[in-house]
Amino acid sequence: MRSWFYLVIQTLKVFLLFMGCTLLFYYGILWVSQEYESYHRYDEPQGKAVKVFQMETSGVNSTSWIERLVMFYREGE
Repeated sequence: MRSWFYLVIQTLKVFLLFMGCTLLFYYGILWVSQEYESYHRYDEPQGKAVKVFQMETSGVNSTSWIERLVMFYREGE
């Protein structure tokens, strides 16, 4: 009778430890998610930021697709 009681107590300890870790993980994920919801990654940058991408318009500087392919193989971009 005593070993059965000991087994139930040990099972309850493992269950409570599992539930505690699960709840800690769940609320940790909620906290991280809430922190990143308020993070505006598409806002315009502040300070001395420089735009690094510029669309190439067709005209004097436009290159053919063969020249772009050769540039791709040469530069590895």
